[in-house]
Amino acid sequence: MASNDVYAAWDEASEETRDFNRDLLRRLALFPDQWSYPPQVIRERRAQGLGPFPTPPRLDHAETRVISGPHGEIPLRILRPRGRPSEGAFLHLHGGGWTLGGADEQDPRLAEIADNTGLTVVSCEYRLAPEHPYPQAPDDCEAAALWLQAEGEAEFGAARFAIGGESAGANLAAATVLRLRDRHGLGQFFLGAVFACGCFDLRLTPSARAWGDPKLVLNTRDLTMFVRHYLADGQSPDAPDISPLMADLGGLMPAHFAIGTEDPLLDDTLFMAERWRAAGNTAELAVYPGGCHVFQRFDLAIARQSNAAIDTFLGSLPRAVS
Repeated sequence: MASNDVYAAWDEASEETRDFNRDLLRRLALFPDQWSYPPQVIRERRAQGLGPFPTPPRLDHAETRVISGPHGEIPLRILRPRGRPSEGAFLHLHGGGWTLGGADEQDPRLAEIADNTGLTVVSCEYRLAPEHPYPQAPDDCEAAALWLQAEGEAEFGAARFAIGGESAGANLAAATVLRLRDRHGLGQFFLGAVFACGCFDLRLTPSARAWGDPKLVLNTRDLTMFVRHYLADGQSPDAPDISPLMADLGGLMPAHFAIGTEDPLLDDTLFMAERWRAAGNTAELAVYPGGCHVFQRFDLAIARQSNAAIDTFLGSLPRAVS
């Protein structure tokens, strides 16, 4: 491991983290099977707080911008730094298995990123499966990135851009940077990427296949259902645009990878971070003992540690050379 990795033994989870995981397993076991409902109902229940994540407040200072994309209009939720000028933008892609989630469900954390880094956060409200299966979500994310490329410096104060997301959002972030490189010659447009608890191989890596039924936010069945929804038109999960672990990763930006050891997607991050490095790119890998899937969204010491590391990574990105 490189010296900038935060990597601890599997048995070093804190008592706080272990207690949280036990309570989360108990609480989620009391919920009805989410797959007995159609996706729209699951989304509504999560918006009401009837899911793994707490329902955050929507912040009054958030703005909405609507841009055009290949499948129609794309709303962007914008949170600018408070008390300091904007020094660029961070394109955020939310998680939710390409099926759930929304750009307005993490306002406090996205505002924290903006305030701590000076980067205006632009969260893309991409289309969700199964109503809008692949390739509509990555098409929307690509359109948002190209809008930033055309308008971002004038809009957000500097040509200093980063991209990132969590879970399925990390998958879409990786697909977006690959599309910019391969389709538009913009492999270095983003100066950095953040991949939190990402899903990079939709064939399912060994940790995802072996996880089984315990539900620490996510289990093997959830992953299988999310992939089924996303690839509803029958595409192969082998395609690099769908499973970025399969892609040529050369010529890309520095990246920060974060994962917990109690996440079915542990192997996705371990494999992707090492392939990122093997392709000649810079990668930070932070592995948090006991962290469940997207543990960064909970009130835990490891969440604060991970979020601070992400903010430090984003805040340290250089200005682009014009």
